[in-house]
Amino acid sequence: MIKPFARATALLAVVGGSLMLQGCVVGAVVGTGAAVVGGAAKATGAVVGAGFDAVTTSDEETKAKSEREQREYEREQRRCEQRQRQGKDC
Repeated sequence: MIKPFARATALLAVVGGSLMLQGCVVGAVVGTGAAVVGGAAKATGAVVGAGFDAVTTSDEETKAKSEREQREYEREQRRCEQRQRQGKDC
């Protein structure tokens, strides 16, 4: 039977090793230069930043979507006015 302290130490070593391995894999994906210069912290930051960019929208995307929705709304209003002139419901 393994003592609790030895079990905790072994678990910590395994988790720490896997985290370091993830840093290496991330460094390989991000680029060798980033892995060598930035180390694990920079590589992890790049992954977090990429994930954040994937989830959020830029100001340009938000503006384009808003303009597109405005054009669609105005188009629908014009169609509705034409139907009303013809005596039809919208």
